[in-house]
Amino acid sequence: ELARKSAQNIIGFNKIPGLKIYYAADPCFEEKAVNQRAFYYKLSARYKHFSAFETAVFNEDSNTEVLLLSPQQKRDFIKHYPRCGRRLHLVPPGITDDRKFPENAEQIRTEFRKDFSFDDNKLVILQVGSGFRIKGVDRSLRAIAALPEFIRSRVEYILVGKDKPGKYLKLAKKLGITEQVTIFRGRDDVPRFLLGSDLLLHPAYSESAGYVLLEATIAGLPVLTTASCGYAFHIEEAESGEVCVEPYKQSDLNSRLQSMLKGLSDSKWSANGVRYGKEKDLYSLPSKAVDYIEKFCSQTAGTSQ
Repeated sequence: ELARKSAQNIIGFNKIPGLKIYYAADPCFEEKAVNQRAFYYKLSARYKHFSAFETAVFNEDSNTEVLLLSPQQKRDFIKHYPRCGRRLHLVPPGITDDRKFPENAEQIRTEFRKDFSFDDNKLVILQVGSGFRIKGVDRSLRAIAALPEFIRSRVEYILVGKDKPGKYLKLAKKLGITEQVTIFRGRDDVPRFLLGSDLLLHPAYSESAGYVLLEATIAGLPVLTTASCGYAFHIEEAESGEVCVEPYKQSDLNSRLQSMLKGLSDSKWSANGVRYGKEKDLYSLPSKAVDYIEKFCSQTAGTSQ
């Protein structure tokens, strides 16, 4: 009997049948299958497996409660499973406090740029994230290469993340920007990079959330990203940068990058982001998630008695 009741309260981070609560860290599978795969993908065993598991969580007969990271996820799931809306619940991002703009931010920035020999004339563009393909690193490199020479000559592009860099170093060479590209295979001092850089570039192809967008924003680093990132709406709401519209066009990214780099010194993006980090609840994910879990599990206990 105890085992039976316990089985009613299964919490999952992957879509599987029989969940009481699903924490949706991944995007809608059906949306990706439609927009990012060829038509014959739906004939594959892989598609049939993941589609069936997602359907088990979101179809109208399911009782699974879903914790979502962004409104974008909510729109996508409702688009493919119209009757699941009442079971979808947005939770705060859960950004850690060490990303907030510190009192000694200027000192950290000065030391960072001294360590890397970046003078005040340099425009340091930062990109953070593992999985370079989905993060749009190719888009970033092409946008930098498209800058006018008088701006491009001042740019230093830093990429921090775990992936194989060979393909992107080859692309940088082809585009003639090798000397301006530095790739780090993961760092434990990302907050220092956020404070020392001039702009975060994150033109991801698809992303459920994009925590680095908010980490940069509350650290006062202007952001240029794509609407396909779940947390892109925070950039618009905070007015801490710009968001490329959908459908994505490389020319749009190129143009926005150039205009943002030209306008950095006169913009309010940095101040807006710092203020947003102080005024918005971006940090209470653990406690809010626990509240939902206790609520839903207590409902199950009540109905089983």
